[in-house]
Amino acid sequence: MSGDGVYRRGFRFLRTRRRVVARLAAWSVLESGQTFLTGYALARAVDAGFLAGRATVGLSWLGAAAIAVVAGAYGTGRVYAAVAALVEPLRDRLVRDVVDRGVRDADRGALSRLTQQVEIARDTFAGVVMVSRSFVFTAAGALVGLFSLAPLLLLVVGPPLAAGVALFALTLRPLTHRQEAFLVADEELASQLGAVCPGLRDITAAGAEEQVAAAVRERIGAEQRAARSLARWGVLRVVALTVGGQLPIVLLLATAPWLLAHGVTAGALVGALAYVGQSLLPALQNLIHGLGTSGSRLAVVLRRLSPDTPDTDTTGTPEPPPTSRSVPAPVPAPAPAPTGSAPPAAVTLSHVTFAYGPASEPVIEDLDLTVPHGTHLAVVGPSGIGKSTLTALMAGLLQPTGGSVRVRRAPGARPGEHHRVLIPQEAYVYTGTLAENLGHLRPDPVPEAELLAAADAVGLTALLDRLGGPTAEVAPATLSAGERQLIALARAHLAYTPLVLLDEATCHLDPAAEARAERAFARRGGTLVVVAHRVSSALRADRVLVMDGRRTAYGSHAELLDRSPLYRDLVGAWSGASQPSLTLGDPDGVDAVAGPGLSRDGRHVVAYGPVGQMETARDLRDGGPVGGE
Repeated sequence: MSGDGVYRRGFRFLRTRRRVVARLAAWSVLESGQTFLTGYALARAVDAGFLAGRATVGLSWLGAAAIAVVAGAYGTGRVYAAVAALVEPLRDRLVRDVVDRGVRDADRGALSRLTQQVEIARDTFAGVVMVSRSFVFTAAGALVGLFSLAPLLLLVVGPPLAAGVALFALTLRPLTHRQEAFLVADEELASQLGAVCPGLRDITAAGAEEQVAAAVRERIGAEQRAARSLARWGVLRVVALTVGGQLPIVLLLATAPWLLAHGVTAGALVGALAYVGQSLLPALQNLIHGLGTSGSRLAVVLRRLSPDTPDTDTTGTPEPPPTSRSVPAPVPAPAPAPTGSAPPAAVTLSHVTFAYGPASEPVIEDLDLTVPHGTHLAVVGPSGIGKSTLTALMAGLLQPTGGSVRVRRAPGARPGEHHRVLIPQEAYVYTGTLAENLGHLRPDPVPEAELLAAADAVGLTALLDRLGGPTAEVAPATLSAGERQLIALARAHLAYTPLVLLDEATCHLDPAAEARAERAFARRGGTLVVVAHRVSSALRADRVLVMDGRRTAYGSHAELLDRSPLYRDLVGAWSGASQPSLTLGDPDGVDAVAGPGLSRDGRHVVAYGPVGQMETARDLRDGGPVGGE
């Protein structure tokens, strides 16, 4: 993102919070009143009070100045509250952007951005607002006060002040570039250390300590050089402060005889010195040190946090940036396939293998899977078998150690639509309005009617009404896990994505609520992949994938009951009942119902009655003994 882009985005952010900005300005005016009385009251106390022999008048003016200080302190307290109302929404938005990019693009610099740069942006934005606001209103109060005392005082104070501010402004762009170079070096060092630290044992075993140490030293040296260049440019800030803040004091003292000879009173001169020494100099010092460091860092960090980089799927195909829409775009239905051909695939896994470490056993090994567009797929299997890993591979969060994962754009999809959305078991809800949470995956604000329709579809309406509607503020800590899942489900339902991945995203809902949400996604259209934790999810699916290491099975519920022993076991464990009746000659040698064709060679077992109950010859349909047992 260019510097102009950062500034435009900043102005848009402030425009959306006009009331907060207006409140901030109003309390700052109270502070500027304190600044005005600091010099004006002192001048009147000297001229009309003490020099005129009227001590009571002088003390009264000083008392007025003291009251103004108390009022200004009260305004300063209200200013901090207004600044907080600007800072925290910015931080939340930056965190969302970083997490989005980290999840979508597997950004290697996301850790530095989330743990360091977002906090830099938060703190520096607060600092920039405070020092900029303080300088503007303090300078306005002081300059008005100087003009009120004697216009000639502006001729002495104004030019060096303007020159100091102009010199400081000229250093901002070079400082910004050097701040960016420093942050880039910091990111590269963090990325290098992130790659080195987990592999220290392998580095030692391979005898590569020197090579790795040299590479790390180079990154450290680059960051050190960037820091030194940044420090050298800081010298000009000292010059700007000297010219704009300290030179006016010298000029006032040097021109005092001339000023007194041209009608400037002694009190006005004392007031002018107070304006410069107690108001303008501290305000300019805060501006130069605050904006010179914080402002340039903020511009750089915002560019680093929000770069204009295209989204990329697992195949490396760039996605164009989101386009604006005034009406909701439905998820496109799959185009009809030619006669005799298979429907187009939404996800294709070819010989996919994945392990969490070079010495680890593969969680997924040599998996081939094609999920056609419009399919409702349920993924089942024992705990820890790799179901969540599979959805992470489909979502692009993980890269396969072998094979390839391809997520294809749906037929008829519009430019700017992302390929997929993943809702994990622990749903993410952030502080903000309910509408902001629900429309998070949309490029533009979602119309309220569409928000309400999506909420009704997934079963969120009761919670939405209880919270106070779409504009209600959401506090994640006050929501249950199931309520957070409903919000995340409605968010995914509203997204322009043809592929939805639900990784046990309904585990905190009751069966009826889970069924309602899954049926809502089925009516929505597109492709749905559900990691099932209840048998009812598998029964609602078009196809079921049974994961069991290298042994996987894929088919409909009825097909898998007939040919997958693991699936029958899972169905039995889910339902808590006996297995459905199967045909004799089942390949695993377990028959649910005995019959005349039952083999009597000891290799078949009859699943009949409660576990542990003795079977007798009379239980068999043919009435004969079973091998004498």
